[in-house]
Amino acid sequence: MKKNFSSTRVSTDVACFLGFLGGGGAERVILNLTTGFVNRGLNVDLVLANTGSPHLWQVPPEVNIVDLKARKLSSSLPALVGYLRRVRPPALLSTLHYTNEIAIAAKYFARVDTRVVVREANQLSLDVGQSKAWKKRAIPWFVRYLYPLADGVVTVSRGVAEDLSRVCGLPLEKIQVIYNPTITPDLGIKAEETLNHPWFEPGQPPVILAVGKLQAQKDFPTLIRAFARVRERTAARLMILGWGPDRSQLEALVEELGLQEDVALPDHVANPYAYMKRSTVFVLSSAWEGLPNVLIEAMAVGIPVVSTDCKSGPSEILKEGEYGLLIPVGNPQAMAEAILTVLSGSSRAIAPDWLEQFSLDYAVNKYLEILQVT
Repeated sequence: MKKNFSSTRVSTDVACFLGFLGGGGAERVILNLTTGFVNRGLNVDLVLANTGSPHLWQVPPEVNIVDLKARKLSSSLPALVGYLRRVRPPALLSTLHYTNEIAIAAKYFARVDTRVVVREANQLSLDVGQSKAWKKRAIPWFVRYLYPLADGVVTVSRGVAEDLSRVCGLPLEKIQVIYNPTITPDLGIKAEETLNHPWFEPGQPPVILAVGKLQAQKDFPTLIRAFARVRERTAARLMILGWGPDRSQLEALVEELGLQEDVALPDHVANPYAYMKRSTVFVLSSAWEGLPNVLIEAMAVGIPVVSTDCKSGPSEILKEGEYGLLIPVGNPQAMAEAILTVLSGSSRAIAPDWLEQFSLDYAVNKYLEILQVT
C-alpha cells in the first residue's frame, strides 16, 4: 500500500481530480499525465473522492494522494471546496462526469483563483443516448450550464469537440482538442515482455486481438460474428481481453456459433501490449468512441489494425484510413473481409512522425499550456 496519503501539501503546482481511481482509459490518461508532470519537476496532487481502489499502486510515488474521504462522488463537493481553500493549487484538471461538474462548482464555492480545466473523453450524445439512467441523461443539462464556467475545456478528438458543441451549445473556439498521452516510454518495454500462452507458440494459427470493456459500446458481438466468417475461410483464433457486464451474452454467442475452441475471453490482463505485439491483427469493433487508446497502442507496437469508422476518433487516428482499414459500424461481413485482407499479408506502413501527436511528451506540453503551469 502506498504511503503518500495526505490532506494537504506545502506546495502544489497542479492537482488532478478523480472520483475513484478505476482501471479505465480516462484514469490511465490521468496517471500518464501525472507521470509526465512530475518528470517536468512539478509537485502534483492526485485528489480522489475516496481511495478504495486496487489500482493505487500505479500512482507514481512522487505524486501526493489526497483522500477526500467521501462515501460517494456527490458528497465530495464540500471536501473539494475545503481542499481548494487550504491548498490553492494554481491549476486543477478533472475528467469524467460528474467529476467535472463538481470541480467547476467547487471553484465557485471556494472563491479561489485555481484554474479549472475539464476533460471530455467520449461522444456525449451517444454515451448518454444509450443510457436509461436519469442521472446520466441529465449530464447534458449540467454540462450546458457549468462548462462555460470552466477556465478550459479539453476534448480528446475533433469529433468529440463537435459533438460537445452541438449537444451543449459550447462554442467550438472554447474547446481545445488534445489527443490522449497514449504512447509512453514503457509501452515498448512492456510489449517485449515474455508471454506464456499456447496460442502464441510457433506454428499456431494467427491470432486476431481485441481489447476493451465487455459492454455495448465495444460491439464485440459483431466481431464474433465476423470471426465466424473468417474461420470459414482460414484457420485463425480470436482473443478478446477485457471484463464487463456482457460476458455471459458473448460466451453464449460463441457457443451458439460453435467457436468455443477458437475464441478466448481471458478477462482483464495487466499487460495487453505483450499480446498485441504477438498478434497478427488488432480489431476495434466499437459502435462509438471518444479516442480509442487501444487503437493507438496497437499501432505503436507495430500490429496492423482494422477499425470501425465510428464516431469518433478512429478516422483521426488512422488518417482517414491511410494507416489502417476503416469499415462500417455493425457490419460483420465488411469486418471479416478487412480481417482477411490483413491475414493475407496486406498492411499499411505508418509515417514515423504520425504517432508523435499521441505521445506523452506532446500531451504534457499541451496540457501545461491550457493549465497555464510552467
